[in-house]
This record gives sequence, C-alpha cells and structure tokens, in this order.
Amino acid sequence: MQTLGRELTRIGRHFGNRPAMRDGRGETTWSEFSSRVAVAAGVLCGLGLQPGQRIAIYSRNSVRFDELKWGAFHAGIVAVPVNWRLAPVEIAHILEDSACEAVFVEADFLDVFDSVELAPWRGRLVCLEGATATEAPHYERLFDAAAAVDHADVSPDDDALILYTGGTTGRSKGVCLSHTNIISCAAAFALAIRGRPDDTYLHVAPMFHSADLLGTGWMLIGAAHAYVPVFSPAAFLDAVRDHQVTVTIAVPTMLMMTLTDPALETADTRSLRVMGFGGSPMDPAWIKRTAAAFPHTTLSACYGLTETAPDLTVFDPTEFQQAIVDDAPTIGSVGKPNCFVDLKVVDPEGNTLPSGEAGVLLARGPNITRGYLNLAEETAAALHDGWLRTGDIARIDDEGYVYLIDREKDLIISGGENVYSSEVETALYQHPDVHECAVIGTPDERLGELVTAVIVPRPGTAPSTKAIVDHCRPIIGGYKVPRRVELAEAMPKNALGKILKNQLREIYST
Repeated sequence: MQTLGRELTRIGRHFGNRPAMRDGRGETTWSEFSSRVAVAAGVLCGLGLQPGQRIAIYSRNSVRFDELKWGAFHAGIVAVPVNWRLAPVEIAHILEDSACEAVFVEADFLDVFDSVELAPWRGRLVCLEGATATEAPHYERLFDAAAAVDHADVSPDDDALILYTGGTTGRSKGVCLSHTNIISCAAAFALAIRGRPDDTYLHVAPMFHSADLLGTGWMLIGAAHAYVPVFSPAAFLDAVRDHQVTVTIAVPTMLMMTLTDPALETADTRSLRVMGFGGSPMDPAWIKRTAAAFPHTTLSACYGLTETAPDLTVFDPTEFQQAIVDDAPTIGSVGKPNCFVDLKVVDPEGNTLPSGEAGVLLARGPNITRGYLNLAEETAAALHDGWLRTGDIARIDDEGYVYLIDREKDLIISGGENVYSSEVETALYQHPDVHECAVIGTPDERLGELVTAVIVPRPGTAPSTKAIVDHCRPIIGGYKVPRRVELAEAMPKNALGKILKNQLREIYST
C-alpha cells in the first residue's frame, strides 16, 4: 500500500546513513528521521487520536514541523497546516471546519490563542517548539515519553492533508489531498526537475502552503532538506550558502525581493543547481534578471493549484534556460503538463478548443483533489467527469506549451471587449519606472468596467497617467490601454506574495 507513512519507512531503510535534515541543531540521517517520525506517530496515538482524525500545525518552517506532519501520515492522522498570518477569526474557522482534535503551535504564537475567537482551543494546545511557561503540554516532553508505533491501516486514497485556500475570494476552503495525490505529484515533479539523491532541497515557501509539497519528491529520492523559517532575501541567501543548497522552489515575489536586496551583491549561490518558480506568472523581464543574478543556476517555471497537490505543468530546465538565452516566445510559458496529467482548454459550453485558442483550462490526473471539505456544491462545481476546472484562462500551443492568460474572475469586460489583465501587465512591466503592477476592472457607467492599472513605482519615480498610457499605446490594442492609473506604496498580498486583486477591486471600486 503506497501511503506516505510507509514511503518514509522505506526511505529510512533505503537511504539509512545519508543526510536527511539540516538545521541549526545539526544533521539528521534518514534512518534517524524515520525513527523519530515513528515516535512522533506514537505521540499522536498517546494523545488518544485515531486514524482519520485531524490535528492543526501552527508553526513556521522547521524540521519539527516536517517530523510531526510525517508522524501524522504514519499514524493515519490528517494534518491541517494553518497560515500563521491569518486573523484569529480566520484561524477559528479553519479549526472548526476541520474539527481538529489538537493544535500543535510554536511557542512564539501561543499568545494568539489568548483571543476570544480562539478560546475554545486553548485546552487543545501542544507547544511544538520553543521555550514556554505555559501549562500546555510540550511536544519534546511528550516525545521523550512516547514509543514508536506501527503504520496505521489507511488507504492510499484516504486524506493525508487538508490545506486551506487563502480565502482571497471569501471564506477559505479546505482542500482534501490524499496520499496518492501527494505522492504522484511529488514523483512527477522531481522527475521533471531532474532531482538527485545528492541534492539539498531548501524549504523556502511557507509549509502551510501547497508549494511546499513540491519538496516531497526530494523526500522520495532520499535527498537532504534544509529550512528557512520565514522568508527574507538575507535568510534565503544565507541558507543557500550555509547548507550548500542545490535546489529550491520560490515564488516570483520572493525572487523580485531578492533581486532588489543589497544582500545579493555579496551572496554565494554557486551551489544552487536548479531553482523553480511558480505560484503566479512572472514577467519575462524579471525572468531574465533572475537568470543574470543567478548565473550558476538553471531556472524552471511551473504552475499548479492547491487542488492539484500542487503541480500541473513544468518547464524542462534545460529547455527553459535555452528559451531565456534565445529570448524565445516560450519564455512566457509555464511549460508542459507533468507526466501524469492531462490538460485541455474549453469554451463556455465545455467544448474542447483547438491548439492556440484561449479558454478555461481543465485538468485531470492522480494528483487532483477529491474535493473540498464540507462543501459539496463547490466540489460539484469544480469537478466534473474526472476533470478539475482550474479557474484559469489559458491556451496550449501545437508543441504542448501552456500559456496562462488570466484568472476567470480577473477577466475585464470593457466596452464589450474582453481584456486579459496579464497582457496589460506585461506591457506595463516594460516601462522603466514600474516596479510592480496589477490590472483590474473597476465600475464604469459607460464601459461597464474601466481598465485600471495599480502601480508600485520604482523607488524615486512617480510616473504620470499620461506617461503610462503613452507607453502602452504602441504595445497593446487601444481598448486594453489603462484608462485609470493609480500609484500605490505596496500591493496587498497573500502569504506566497500573490497580489490580492479582490482587495484592489474593493479599494478602487469608487
């Protein structure tokens, strides 16, 4: 039975003395880590938890976070990582919706549970890491008193993890991911990125987010793992140097922050063999800047959703590097479907469109979620005949390269014309004074929606509306040119740095 718990036992047996985990406390071998995971499962069983029940993990990235998560897999218990940037009322929704029996929380976050909204959970807290004087039991003490247990009798199709979407369009939804979902995606991704057992994989994306699951492939092949508790350019670059990191997956905002940080000037990134990025499209200009700043590193673009555990496409690293060198049109692609995935583009009636035509992207494969927790209607709307409606508008060319055009909900209809915000953003990023931008539709009596550009200027600049409009006119059609330009100091973003356009629409709707 191919479950994550059994897989880790095999990894511990096969890769025994190879390095597994690296952090400030030193290095742990795969044999040692596998043994600790079995004891972590014993901790959960000692708390009276049964297979199928759920625990929350409220912590920054760490070895202990992974140890507990894999201990849950071993015990057949479903882990629910929680975004520690959320407000108490949002956290309470996740804990209630998922019916968590216990909450493992880092010591630095214990005071969050002093809020009224989280009062019902104070008696279910376990301190995962850090010194504390609280009466809550401490994971390390429980661990020292526990014994290893056997794998729980669970099915590969049982839930292994529930990840909550960021709630960027309202109430967050719990995405149920099975052992099969996670293992199949991890295997396909590591194969596509050409993972190697002698790699050191850096967990730089927050572990409460689906992007971190991409590191699972490097678990399966017995590579070493290192962790950045909280991203900053300096922390990221220091970790690459200190742990001789060879592979990582970042998001465009992380890379953009790193490229503009003084720490990069003296950073040693020679060990970094491959760096993928995904989570949102990255403008070609920033891709080229990244390639120039990391000359020893091969880049790769990827794309996916929480619902797909999380990967759907990967751009072969060698081919992507060549596209950058050649300045080929494919640089704007997110690659091709991974080896287990089928993709198609459909029109509003559900008819499959030919190559090159834009429509809604559908996906199917063993990594696709079975649905949303406690949300039957939303599940039925997203999944039909084995296909997941991604909510993205895309096109697929004759060679199979996938190009993301926009989110369905971000499509702007202005004067009866469809305007894809990504096309306008690509034009805006070519202006030298534009550091960051987002294009949204705002209400307009005459046109229905007004193409509105929200721009974070490059420091020391303040581009005028006329300058932005004049810049765009030769590049894109007249109906796509922004009619309204707003300058902002910063963009509202989620935990992975994705711009929250729903918040921008609220801000600029008047």
